Amino acid sequence: MVNYKVTVYTGNLATAGTFNSISIKLVGTDGESEHTWLISIKWAFSFIRGAVSSFTVSCPASIGKLVLIEIDKPHFLHFFEDSWFLAKVEVNSPEGDTYNFPIYHWITDDEVHRFREETALRVFEDNHLLGRYSRELELEQREGEYRWDVYLEGIPHCMKAENTLSLPNEVRFSFTKTTEFLFTVSTGLAELQLKGLSGSEENWSDIHDIDQVFCCKRTDISEYVHDHWQEDAFFGSQFLNGVNPMLIQRCSTLPNNLPVSDDMVSLSGQCSLADEMKRGNIFLCDYKRLDGLKPNIINGKEQYLMAPLVLLHKTPDDELMPIAIQLRQTPADDNPIFFPTDSEYDWLIAKIFVRNADFNEHQLNVHLLRTHLLAEVFAVSLLRNVPMVHPLYKLLVPHTRYTLQINYLARDLLISETGIFTRFVSSGGEGMKTLLKRSLASLTYSSLCIPDDIAARGLEDVPNFYYRDDGLKLWDIIHRFVQGVLSFFYKNDDELQKDSELQKWISDIFEHGILSQAGTGIPQSFTTVAELVKFVTMVIFTCSGQHSAVNTGQFDYGGWMPNTPSSLQHPPPTTKGTTSEATMLQTFPNVNTTVQGMSTLWLLSKQSTDFVSLGQYPQEHFSETVHCQLIKDFQGELQELSAAIKARNENLEVPYTYLDPKEVANSVDI
Repeated sequence: MVNYKVTVYTGNLATAGTFNSISIKLVGTDGESEHTWLISIKWAFSFIRGAVSSFTVSCPASIGKLVLIEIDKPHFLHFFEDSWFLAKVEVNSPEGDTYNFPIYHWITDDEVHRFREETALRVFEDNHLLGRYSRELELEQREGEYRWDVYLEGIPHCMKAENTLSLPNEVRFSFTKTTEFLFTVSTGLAELQLKGLSGSEENWSDIHDIDQVFCCKRTDISEYVHDHWQEDAFFGSQFLNGVNPMLIQRCSTLPNNLPVSDDMVSLSGQCSLADEMKRGNIFLCDYKRLDGLKPNIINGKEQYLMAPLVLLHKTPDDELMPIAIQLRQTPADDNPIFFPTDSEYDWLIAKIFVRNADFNEHQLNVHLLRTHLLAEVFAVSLLRNVPMVHPLYKLLVPHTRYTLQINYLARDLLISETGIFTRFVSSGGEGMKTLLKRSLASLTYSSLCIPDDIAARGLEDVPNFYYRDDGLKLWDIIHRFVQGVLSFFYKNDDELQKDSELQKWISDIFEHGILSQAGTGIPQSFTTVAELVKFVTMVIFTCSGQHSAVNTGQFDYGGWMPNTPSSLQHPPPTTKGTTSEATMLQTFPNVNTTVQGMSTLWLLSKQSTDFVSLGQYPQEHFSETVHCQLIKDFQGELQELSAAIKARNENLEVPYTYLDPKEVANSVDI
């Protein structure tokens, strides 16, 4: 008779414990144990929240190298059945070997659940018969749990779910996350209702009255925005370091539909536009995706959404200054080009329409489509096609945390027919659907990879571009980590090509994420290890750094509505010299539209206390020495980058923190 010491770790989560009975079966290469009840001197408290309990499982002889364990939680005589979050199991064999089983799984029924030993195995090297069977069974079950659905034709597919409770337990919010999310929503709305703002369809009569919205919910940057939003230098800086750094590009030739000449603009140093373009000092932001969108109707009033072209100039003192704004794509007599030399309110209203256009482009394309919806595709494809024992699962599953539930809530509360976005944003409704489809149609793989994207937009040497500086460093750190992990498992391209589970993962992404559009450049399959490393780097960067860069600062830059209006209810001037402060106030959204937009940005910018920053792994899926060292090196590089960013920010009037690794979540979780 030989004894195996079995140590069971119950997760330290709210409601993680169980008082049900637990049995275990050990399966090895040379045999298996009987199902054994796990009984200790702790009795019913063996599996309470955070418990670590040890047991003995006896076998007539050694069962060889452990392959998997079977766990079940039967209940008898209709005794109350509760959910149990099993974190991991550790088994010490009589030969002195230690086997770890990373689980991190909610067990909610009395079925038998099989879990593999932690050693990562690709499908073609998984030679144990029962191991292969459990692998196939796991994926078969996952295909039933994680099903594709079409929310809207022409955009990435999503996970099919009737409500948040129909999501598998593993991808739902924690109790902490749920509680804090609901508290943020309810307190924000209650504050606005008490002030009598949420139901008011009146116009703002004084710009200073907007201060009363969330007067206690301000940040250092939102205060700065409040004080500087009208300044041209600040307006220009937001294209680099605001929440949408994805549109600006170097301009070497003026677009045909932007007829700006030297006599129209004033450039420092009396230079010509042609000379400054040759020097690389002219930049363009073109909102052409918004052209022709059907504007929303809010509070019974037609809204107005422009598709501007913005020309900017890098001055000798390295400020990015707007020099011309055309609000519609097609030149016409009733579509004047606005300049800083125009009257105060002509120029200011032109900038306000640009900021509104930027809000819509940012929210639907840059934020929703390019981070949230793609992250969901990456996650669903992983959970459908890649088993827990696969190295790709171990590498990527931390970057799926909370994504499926937050996206379900976004579809239900923000972009549904009764959602906040649909009701209170200028592109809501039909315009929103059109813009999402256009955005996916124009998506490219290179634009998702920050080194390629920065080069394509000609922004390599633009000064004071902190999104680029921090993002490129973060990309390189992630790339080195991913390369270290994946090159350990894939020594050559042949091994990669015969990994059917890995190929199915990318195939599903190609089909359900970009709807089989080969022109995007996103691969349909992997042929080289280098291709895999780059794609996985992009996935992690998109789910962590990129999402943080375009999400975290939403309230910072939108907490003062005039800087980022969600909608505008008065058309732009067709003739110069006809605007005033009264015109601006009539143009701003109504009171209720304003407060709904600001409260939503507050919610979307507020992390929960169980936030997990990039590079932190509370769930240990890798425990081999080589991978632990790679994780340690990864964390060390992230700490160095964080320290460098903090040191730089001490000297900045407006610090850029959104890509500080300590502020970046591991996943799209808000």
